[in-house]
Amino acid sequence: MANLETKISKDRFQPAIIDSAKSEEINKPSLTFWQDAWMRVRKNKGALASLIVMVLLVLMAFIGPLISGKEFDTQKVSHNNLPPRIQGLENISWLPFDGVKVNKAGKEINMYEVKKVDEYYWFGTDALGRDLFTRTWKGTQISLYIALLAALIDMIIGVIYGAVSGYYGGRLDNVMQRITEVLVGIPTMIVVILMILVLQPGIISITVALTITGWVGMARVVRAQVLKLKEQEFVLASKTLGNSDGKIISKHLLPNLAGVIIINTMFTIPSAIFFEAFLSFIGLGLQDPLASLGTLIDEGFKVLRLHPHEMIIPAVIISIIMITFNMLADGLRDALDPKMRD
Repeated sequence: MANLETKISKDRFQPAIIDSAKSEEINKPSLTFWQDAWMRVRKNKGALASLIVMVLLVLMAFIGPLISGKEFDTQKVSHNNLPPRIQGLENISWLPFDGVKVNKAGKEINMYEVKKVDEYYWFGTDALGRDLFTRTWKGTQISLYIALLAALIDMIIGVIYGAVSGYYGGRLDNVMQRITEVLVGIPTMIVVILMILVLQPGIISITVALTITGWVGMARVVRAQVLKLKEQEFVLASKTLGNSDGKIISKHLLPNLAGVIIINTMFTIPSAIFFEAFLSFIGLGLQDPLASLGTLIDEGFKVLRLHPHEMIIPAVIISIIMITFNMLADGLRDALDPKMRD
C-alpha cells in the first residue's frame, strides 16, 4: 500500500471541469426516419445479404440473356438435352459443369463429344436444343416483371381503396368492406381460369387475375391504420386549418403509412412470383416460346430422372428469389416499425 502511495502523484487527483453551457449539447447527429431505418437494415445481416443477392439476381435477369450470345427461342434439335458445360470449369471433375452425363447403365458419358458439339452451354439445353442459361434468365425477367407489375397495381388500388374507406367511415365504409368480403370469397383460381378463357394464356391474363383480388389484403391493412391515425392531433389540426380531405389523406396520412405499405408490397412480390410459377407449372401460364421460371420447372419436371439439371437450376433460382424477398421484407418490417428498438 505504501508503494502505491509513493508511485501515484497527488496532482493527478483533480476535480472534473464541468462546463454548464455544454450540459444540454447533443453530440450525436440527428437522423431522419429513413436514415434510422437504413441503419437498422444494415445491422440486420440477413436482410443486407438478401438485398445484395436480390440486386445481383435482378441484374442477371437483364444482363444474362445478353452475355450468353444465344437467343432464348433458337432451336437446335441436334444439341438437345446437353448437360451444363462452362469454360475453365470443365476439367474440374467434382463440379457438374464438365458436360458429363451418367447413363442408365451408370457409366459417365461426355455428351458434347458424343454429339460433336464445340459450343458451351453454361446451363445445358432443353429437349429442343434451346440454351437454358438464356431461357432461365429470360424466365426470371418475366417472372419478376409479372410480380412487380401485380404488386404495383395492388399497392395503388389497395392504398387508395383502404384510405378512402377508413377515412370517411360510416355507410361508405360498410359498403366498401362488403365489396372486399365478396372478392375475398371468390377463389383466385376461378378468376385465373376465367381470365385465361377471355384473354388467352399470357402475361396480361395472369396480371389481371392477380390484380382482381390481390389488392384486398393491402386495402384492409391501410384501412385499419387510417382508422387509428385519423383521430390523431395532427389530423384534427389540419382539418381546423381548412385543408381538404384529399390533402389530409395524401399529405398527412399516407406518409405515415409508408412503412406499412412498403412491407406489405415486399411480401406481395414473392407471393405473386410463386403464384405465377404455380400457374405455369399446371399449364395455365405462359405459352411457348416465352418462358418463366414456372414453365421451365414444368418442362424440367417431365424429364427429371433423365436430365435433372433442366429442373434443378430454375428451381434453385426461384427458391433463392423467394427466400431473399421474404428475408428482406422481414428486415424492413423490423426497421420501419417504430416499436422495434435495439
